[in-house]
Amino acid sequence: MISSNTSASCSKKNTKHFGNDRGYPYLLIAPSLLLIALLMFIPLLSVLKLSLQNYSMTSLYGRGFIGLKNFQDILGSDSVFWHSIPVTIQWVVIEVVCQLVFGMIVALLLNRTFKGRGLARAMMFIPWAVSGVLTTMLWLLIFNQHIGLLNDLLHKLGIIKTNVAWLANPKMVFGSVILAELWRGIPFFAITLLAALQTIPLEIYESAKVDGCGPVRQFFWITLPFLKEAIVFSTLMRAIWEFNNIDMIFTMTGGGPVYLTTTLPIYMMQTAIIEGNYGYGSALAVFIFVILMIFTVFYLAMNKFGRNIDE
Repeated sequence: MISSNTSASCSKKNTKHFGNDRGYPYLLIAPSLLLIALLMFIPLLSVLKLSLQNYSMTSLYGRGFIGLKNFQDILGSDSVFWHSIPVTIQWVVIEVVCQLVFGMIVALLLNRTFKGRGLARAMMFIPWAVSGVLTTMLWLLIFNQHIGLLNDLLHKLGIIKTNVAWLANPKMVFGSVILAELWRGIPFFAITLLAALQTIPLEIYESAKVDGCGPVRQFFWITLPFLKEAIVFSTLMRAIWEFNNIDMIFTMTGGGPVYLTTTLPIYMMQTAIIEGNYGYGSALAVFIFVILMIFTVFYLAMNKFGRNIDE
């Protein structure tokens, strides 16, 4: 009996000591980290390896290691690359800012108490639930020059007299694609910000009203500080997603006309997947990875890497 109690006590002490070990939590997550590392770094190393080679499906001659020549060609003589950079920046900035502003407005409206609020919330989230391909087909029909809903509506309102080729007109194409993606992206911010609004205590607003604080001051001094963490997260995620956006732009315009909607990911896909130049396309992918890494680190540094975000 005594030996049994002693062994049980020793076993309990050993288990307790082992559980308090600082390296024990890292040991538990090590398999998951190893799997994630394999899934991430193996493709990254493969792309980096291809970027240093002349590897094109259209030309079997001269394949092999060429060092930094792909990068030199991109920086030195690739006019499409340099043209796609401002297009990408313009695309990301306009989309993220507009989606944030309109998403904030929608979230504030849906946070109010009114009849049919549940139905309104469900209807608002539909664009986010629809796949990108279906959304693209919908907007292709809306922008169609001959049977499109937009031209028909503008005709009835007397705004236009002749049909507009929204996706072929150089002056209209970029704004048209912006509008379509804006419709799809607003619900993401609305969902995220609405969830954050639900966590703000109502007592704070009641106290502010007693102190004579109006709706505008309440928004800037109460609502925005509480939403800061959600705004930082959603804008970072959405900026990365919009930077890598391919499906809607490629399906609607293919990057045209005359490269007016060609972003860096679109150019990379055209080079690697369509033209079969995997070496040059991989070099473009490396540039995209570096740009996103620099942006993410800079953005998080501006927000103190999530520390003291509510201050």
